Amino acid sequence: MTKKRLNRRDFLKKSGTAGLGMALGSMAMSKNRGIRQRQLETEPIEHLVAPPIKTVRVGYVGIGNQGSGHLRNLLRIEGVEIQAVCDIREERTLWAQERCTKVGKSKPTAYNRGPEDFKRMCDSEELDLVYNATPWEWHVPISVKAMETGSHAASEVPGAITLEGCWELVETSERYKKHCCTMENCNYDWTELMLFYMVRQGLFGELLHAECGYLHDLRGWKFGQAYFPHDWRLKYSIKRNADLYPTHGLGPVSQWMDITRGNKFEYLVSMSSPSRSLKLEAIRRYGKDHPLAKTDYALGDVVNTLIKTNKGQTILVTHDTNSPRPYSRRILIQGTKGLARKYPEEKIYLEGISAPHRWDDISSDYIGKGNHYTFYREQYKHPLLISLEEKAEGAGHGGMDFIEDYRLIQCLREGKPTDSDVYEGATISAVVALSEKSIAEKSAPIEFPDFTRGKWKTRIPLGIVTA
Repeated sequence: MTKKRLNRRDFLKKSGTAGLGMALGSMAMSKNRGIRQRQLETEPIEHLVAPPIKTVRVGYVGIGNQGSGHLRNLLRIEGVEIQAVCDIREERTLWAQERCTKVGKSKPTAYNRGPEDFKRMCDSEELDLVYNATPWEWHVPISVKAMETGSHAASEVPGAITLEGCWELVETSERYKKHCCTMENCNYDWTELMLFYMVRQGLFGELLHAECGYLHDLRGWKFGQAYFPHDWRLKYSIKRNADLYPTHGLGPVSQWMDITRGNKFEYLVSMSSPSRSLKLEAIRRYGKDHPLAKTDYALGDVVNTLIKTNKGQTILVTHDTNSPRPYSRRILIQGTKGLARKYPEEKIYLEGISAPHRWDDISSDYIGKGNHYTFYREQYKHPLLISLEEKAEGAGHGGMDFIEDYRLIQCLREGKPTDSDVYEGATISAVVALSEKSIAEKSAPIEFPDFTRGKWKTRIPLGIVTA
C-alpha cells in the first residue's frame, strides 16, 4: 500500500474510534419501558448526497444463495467493477472469480481466510461499495467496517437485528457521510411498484391502514439436507421470539406511508402464537430421540405486530416461517377511496370505478361497470418498470433483485440520494428487537426510536424514480 493510502486508513480508523467512544458514552433512557434513545455526537442528514462515481468498485461479501444472484446482477450493470470477493468458503470465491472472467471482466481478489476476512479486504482494497449477503449477525460489522474505511455499504435484510446495531449503522453513516442501504428487493416488485405509483396519484385517497408480512414455510431451509446439519436461520428460531424478518412487507408499506420522510412509526404491539411446528418437523425428520427433536424453540409459529404511525395509520405485520402454508407477503393497502391486495390474488376496489361491493381483478381487461376496458397493471405501470423490465428479465425473484441493484448503482454513479437510506433501513429493521421486547412484556406497547432525531418532519418523501 502507498503511504497516502496508509495515512487515509489510519485517519479513518482513529477518527472512527474516537467518535464511537463519544457516542456510546452519551445515552439517555426514554420514558417507554427502557428503550434507549441515543444522544449522538453526529448530526442527522436530511438527504445524503455523495460525489458521483464513474465506475463503482465493489467488494462483495457472502457469495451464497442470494449473494451469487446479486453478483450476477452487478456483472450486467454498466459502470461496475467487482474488485474483491469474500466468503468463508474458498470454492465460493473461486466461483465468483470464474464468473467475472467468464463475462470478460477482471479477476477480483479473493478473501477467504475466515469469517472476519472482510476486514482485511476493506483495509487492503480501494473500494467504493461493500455489499454483503451474509447471515444476519454479520450485516452490521461488515457495513460499519466498510464505512470506516471509506466505502459505501449495502447489506441484505434485515440491516440489523438489535437496536444497538441499528444505531451503530446510523451514527457511522452520519460520521463518514457514506450511504448505508438495507437492500429490500420487495420495494421493486411489480405489484408493490404499481401500488406505490397509484398511492402517489391519490387513487386510494388518504391512507388509513396496511397489512404485510413474511409468510413462508422455511422448515425445509431450517432443517434441509442442503444446509446440513441445519440452516443458520434455525439458531434464531431456537433463541428469539420476535418478528425476525419484517422488511419484505414493511419496506414497501413504509415508502407508501412516507415513514422517516414526513411520517414516522410511533409504537408497536406484538404477540406470538405457541411454538409447535419446528419441534414436530424435527421429530418427523430425525425421530423423537434426536437432539433437535428435544430442543425448545422460542419462535412462535405466528407473530403478529401492530404498528401505529404519527399520522394515526395502522399496519399489521405478520411473521410465519415455521408452519405449513403457501408463500405470501399479505400485501394490503387501504385508504378513504378504496383498497388493494396482492395475496392470494391481486384484487382492487376503487369507489366510483369498481362495481359496488365487488373486487376487480388487477390484471382483468374489464374494470367497473362503465367503459373502462383497460388493465390496471398496464395503466399504472411504474416508470421504473417500463425502463428496466426487459433488462431485469431472468434475474432473481422475478427481476426485482436486478432493479434494486441497478438503482443503487445508478444513484452512486449520479451522486444522488439512494431510494432507501440508513434511516429507513434502521427503522424497518428495528421491528426485530422491538417486537421481541413487546412479546416478552406481555404485548406491551413499545416506542420506536427516532433515528432521524426529528428530521423526519422535513425530509422529502420518495418520488417516482426511473432509470
